Amino acid sequence: MVSNDERLEMYRRMARIRQFEQAASKLYKDTEIPGFVHLSIGQEATAVGACWHLRDDDAITSTHRGHGHCLAKGLDVEPMFAELMGRDAGTCRGRGGSMHIADPQRGVFGANGIVGAGIPIAVGAATAAQMRGEGQVALSFFGDGAVAQGMFHEAVNLAAVWDLPIVFFCENNNYSEFSRAADQHRAGLAARAAGYGIRYAHVDGNDVIAVAELMEGLTAGLRQGDGPVLVEAETYRWHGHYEGDPQRYRTEDELVEWKRRDPLILARARMAEAGIEARAADEVDAEIAREIEEAVTSARKAPYPEPGSLHDHVWAERPELPEPAPADGPVFRTMDAVREAVSYELTHDGDVFVAGIDVGEGGNVFGLFRGLADEFPGRVRDTPISESAIVGTAVGAAMAGMRPVVEVMYMDFITVCMDMLVNQAAKLRFMTGGRASMPLVVRTQFGAGRSSGSQHSQSLEAMLAHVPGLTVVMPSNPADTYGLLRAAIRDPNPVVFVENRLLYGKKGPRPAPDHLVPIGKARVVRPGKDITLVSYSRMLIEALAAAEVVAAEGIDVEVIDLRTVAPLDRATVLDSLRRTHRLVVAHEGVQDFGVGAELAALAANEGFWHLDAPVVRVAPPAMPAPYSPPLEKEWLPDQDAIAGALRRVAGGESR
Repeated sequence: MVSNDERLEMYRRMARIRQFEQAASKLYKDTEIPGFVHLSIGQEATAVGACWHLRDDDAITSTHRGHGHCLAKGLDVEPMFAELMGRDAGTCRGRGGSMHIADPQRGVFGANGIVGAGIPIAVGAATAAQMRGEGQVALSFFGDGAVAQGMFHEAVNLAAVWDLPIVFFCENNNYSEFSRAADQHRAGLAARAAGYGIRYAHVDGNDVIAVAELMEGLTAGLRQGDGPVLVEAETYRWHGHYEGDPQRYRTEDELVEWKRRDPLILARARMAEAGIEARAADEVDAEIAREIEEAVTSARKAPYPEPGSLHDHVWAERPELPEPAPADGPVFRTMDAVREAVSYELTHDGDVFVAGIDVGEGGNVFGLFRGLADEFPGRVRDTPISESAIVGTAVGAAMAGMRPVVEVMYMDFITVCMDMLVNQAAKLRFMTGGRASMPLVVRTQFGAGRSSGSQHSQSLEAMLAHVPGLTVVMPSNPADTYGLLRAAIRDPNPVVFVENRLLYGKKGPRPAPDHLVPIGKARVVRPGKDITLVSYSRMLIEALAAAEVVAAEGIDVEVIDLRTVAPLDRATVLDSLRRTHRLVVAHEGVQDFGVGAELAALAANEGFWHLDAPVVRVAPPAMPAPYSPPLEKEWLPDQDAIAGALRRVAGGESR
């Protein structure tokens, strides 16, 4: 039974959203708000009703039309206006704007400019809630248009498979941007829910009490272990898809008809039926009007971020780690190093978990984790073949305070989940003004040379390194694999950890259990005085072999193992170049626009006066990896190709 006090408070929260959005519309027209603005006028009841029974420690994800959700979850009006105006006092320090308001500490895991992107992130928050067992739930708001996104299907399926405490809350406002929902789908949400084996509920999205009463039962059940549910709340947005939208796709009669069912008018009618006088609602409206006016005035006075803060919040400061002593234990393999590093962190940190395709029962496609799921029940989890859901789950779980280690089976498959990696993991810390923590690891592997073909052989580290906010690590030996993977799991930033599958059987001395290798630090693995040769991952083995070959010819080569591709250890490379005056770079990624190009630019810019010869790159030509063994051998450089380049550079040739 809803009390009169609760009815009045629901009305207050809806009135706050309505007046906030009306003020935002005016501020946008007056050019006080830059960028894009998407308003939720007409949809206030869905936001308030859905969040009514949520706790502070429950998580929501939102959409580009997310102001109402944020307000309903408890965010303050003044910093939200400041955020829309791009001020430093904004919720996200002016880094997010209208579409990206977030406060993970208040359970708001972010409005999102990518349609459907919040859904897998909410699955991550629900995963964290399930693992902690403290009764938290997650709720993901999305519109009917998001149902066409692959992220929706992957996320709902994964939540069903894992039986997560999550509400998928669809605000069906009848339009996907400019298109009618009926023209975008041939199956309704009830049928989709049945297809995924989860519950479905329908509600009048303009009736705040109906929404709240539905959500009361659902959230209570989720706290007790009920599985996911898909809620469809039918509502309507009064304004266009964005402010300035000419709205040629709908009629004025349609809008008038929906306005007759204004959520605030319906709420007032319900209040009158319960004996609440209209004067009480009028007083609320006046109170909210003063609140909005004061908040706008204050936000206008707030300063913009200082230009000197431009680079703030891109990275979390990582702990300083000393270079460890060389490993001198019994011989072990790179594949052992991966397993032992993950096992160590699972043992010593309860917030660490592992997820990916066949990592549990199958122990990973290469058997690296065989038996680990039994050793750590519930913390080594198999997933469906759903890369976006896997990485999105990692993003949400990291925001919830976990340290996920997720696997993308092949590096080539990174391209399937680029949004979650590039637009979410890499950017959310910055776009939330440092509010979002993102300590996650995406493990993957690559390796040409075994006729795996064009879709299973790509070395895509340059593409990933080009994304600000991502760390890219590529070790070349077992000890570094162990120490760097442990450091990556402990790192506060999103790390893509790339193993070369041809190195899984490579042997080397086992380091001490507490062995940690600093991220972002290259290592000179062979001193020399004539040429600097930079490489990483498996190509480093070829580089070292080439250095030994030319050493017999009187060419003394210094070999540097980058270990971390991004951030790039420019200092170690430049220091070596100052002594050798020549630079060769060898890598497995194709030559054009690769890591070698970045190092060549570094040498030309900051090391120009030390260069006595052109920089030479040794890398495959810019084409897909061939399948036929003779063609692949011709395409992929080896120690002979590197040795030839070293000889040419030593002799003063550039080609």
